[in-house]
Amino acid sequence: MDIKSAVFTISNADFRKCPEGNLYEYAFIGRSNVGKSSLINMLTNRKKLAMTSATPGKTLLINHFLINDEWYLVDLPGYGYAQRSRKVQMQIKDMIEGYILNREQMVCLFLLIDSRHEPQKIDMEFIQWLGENGVPFAIVFTKADKLSYSKLNSNIKNYLSKLQEEWETLPPHFITSSENKLGREEVLSYIDSINKQASE
Repeated sequence: MDIKSAVFTISNADFRKCPEGNLYEYAFIGRSNVGKSSLINMLTNRKKLAMTSATPGKTLLINHFLINDEWYLVDLPGYGYAQRSRKVQMQIKDMIEGYILNREQMVCLFLLIDSRHEPQKIDMEFIQWLGENGVPFAIVFTKADKLSYSKLNSNIKNYLSKLQEEWETLPPHFITSSENKLGREEVLSYIDSINKQASE
């Protein structure tokens, strides 16, 4: 897929205020500091489409970007940032769940996982919640360039093995690096395949 245009459309805290229409939406989510903004910029070939920050937890709203005038890329707030107040954490939880469970235009949620770490409880619980609610999702392992090839493969194999303890069929997964654009074509091809199925 060739990204010809990527335009910021709207930010809001309520799924009911998301763009009208029936264009497909692909949402990106993950723990704070997982590299979400960098991945979005890499996928769209735009250096500053999504604002990156050295401070985790900067995305506090639902952000829509219109891609090629055909579909939306949606940047959701990160979860699990402990330094937020309890009130803010609950507001973000409600915002995320409201969007994921009620936004009919969302056809796939890309869950970002830092490939450097062992399976984290908060991620496993979130995956379980997605399964219980029948949410279509794919896993995107980020920061692959930070590991050796053998360590990367070992970490991902361990993660998938952990998932298989609960899941009969694993969700699609992608291995990415925002530094060297690893996985870019695979993720965009997956989105393209879903878009094409809709037009058939």
